[in-house]
Amino acid sequence: MRTAGVYPNHFTFSAVLPACASTSILVHGQQMHCLISKHGYEGYVFVGSALVDMYAKCHDMGLAEKVFVALPERNIVSWNSMIVGCLLNSFHVKALFLFREVRREDLFSPNQVSFATVLSASANIGALEFGKQVHGVVVKQGLLTLSYVKNSLMDMYFKCGLFDEGALLFNSLGIENRDVIAWNVMSMGCVYNENFEEACNYLWVMKRAGISPDEASYSTALHASAHLAALDQGTLIHNQTIKSGFSTNTCIASSLITMYAKCGSLDDACRVFEEIDNPNVVCWTALIAACQQHGNGNRVIKLFEKMLADGLKPHYITFVCVISACSHTGRVEEGHAYFNSMEKLHGIIPGHEHYACMVDLLGRSGQLDEARKFIAQMPIKPNASVWGALLGACAKYGNLEMGSEVAGRLFELEPDNPGNYILLANMYAHQGKLREADHVRRLMGINRVRKEPGCSWIDVKNKSFVFTVHDKLHARTDEIYEMLKKVKELVTNKGYVPHTQFAVNSAEELKEESLWYHSEKIALAFGLLALPAGAPIRIKKNLRTCGDCHTVMKFASEIWKREIIVRDVNRFHHFRNGLCSCRDYW
Repeated sequence: MRTAGVYPNHFTFSAVLPACASTSILVHGQQMHCLISKHGYEGYVFVGSALVDMYAKCHDMGLAEKVFVALPERNIVSWNSMIVGCLLNSFHVKALFLFREVRREDLFSPNQVSFATVLSASANIGALEFGKQVHGVVVKQGLLTLSYVKNSLMDMYFKCGLFDEGALLFNSLGIENRDVIAWNVMSMGCVYNENFEEACNYLWVMKRAGISPDEASYSTALHASAHLAALDQGTLIHNQTIKSGFSTNTCIASSLITMYAKCGSLDDACRVFEEIDNPNVVCWTALIAACQQHGNGNRVIKLFEKMLADGLKPHYITFVCVISACSHTGRVEEGHAYFNSMEKLHGIIPGHEHYACMVDLLGRSGQLDEARKFIAQMPIKPNASVWGALLGACAKYGNLEMGSEVAGRLFELEPDNPGNYILLANMYAHQGKLREADHVRRLMGINRVRKEPGCSWIDVKNKSFVFTVHDKLHARTDEIYEMLKKVKELVTNKGYVPHTQFAVNSAEELKEESLWYHSEKIALAFGLLALPAGAPIRIKKNLRTCGDCHTVMKFASEIWKREIIVRDVNRFHHFRNGLCSCRDYW
């Protein structure tokens, strides 16, 4: 840093510290801090502000605050360094508190950095009322015309669920004043509020407006396509990323992997991964999650071990996918080993998702008592996902005593979740306790809990066709029900036996018939009619597919010699030649 006889001054230190901050190497910054103290420059406001910024970006807010408090004088840059640092390190409430303190200072006023940062902090914790107050101050100080501030305001309203207010701000910008960040915030606002089709459309509108999309633009549009399971839309966006020179961008690559996986095309997801030169942990995790969603548990384990061998450090979500894969493939011992390695080998403290996966792992293998003991020994309070995993296992193995106790806990934790009521009611019904089952259903009515209507949809020639139970609204209804009769006849000849426990009708004589009006079976019949022979049939369902439909899909894939892909609320089922990718362990 210095040669003989030449000593750095306070300007030198204030220039070098941002470099330490950008590399996030704390030890280098601490060495700089020692030199600064040695030369007596610690009290200079711009040197102190740079130190605060450096420590914040190195994720040591304790030292950042210590430097900040010790400053003999502060300017708006000093305050902004602390506020931005709090945002970077997720101390959002602290950021709001510091902003209030700035407002109390008489010597200076918050600037656009202060406002944009505190609005982001408000958005991240859903502090809508505080955000509205900041909006008022922004207007009062005449800063609403600044795109940096207005974009942060839009983001705050979108994340707090006020879509119309955010869209109003976006529309007030005028086309000529909308930069790529404004378009991205608008697209993400659509995603936050589940307007996925609009999020995709904004990419094309942006391009027509002459704005070149960046990696955030493409990632957002791919995220929306994944939610819609719109494979054709996602493929078009993929083509645009290649034309725009983003084919080597790892952020977009991970989004592409997720999009193809959620659209049912695992092969395309794998192809994208193979084309990445140096995949990072996000890309690896995206592929591991894709294989897990598609029931390819063995590949999940191989990929995870390969990632570790390549020297990459797994993160929180990686372990959720790996333990879940162990759960769905019956690898109880391996699941335990991976769970135990999280904190010991990788320094990751397990969260509720990991504990839920472990309970599911034990529950699926029939070890209900062990699962119950595991919950009792948790160092954190079990949440609904943990108890829900145990309730699912109780339902699978018919343990009504434990199931009713667990359901009671879930009714307290999430009284508005209809799935818990349905599971318990079905458990009672399967054991012939119809009075108790009716009582649970009445309890749903008393608590004003409504079961989400089941529906399935299928895409044919870029158009989605939605079917509900016993649906007769389609123009080809007569043909669809004729095909259903044919399916029933052929699968019965192959050995199909109806699983009447999945019938919703309580009248015994109508149970078998009602099974054939499930929405995914109607979608299958329509797919057999409308799609070319040999083409894959991709069916999406908003709820978990039932065991009887699962059996019929297996028979149909063998009879018609074609792949049937069913995406339900939990995972994908790939049916080929009479077999399912889940190996009936789901």
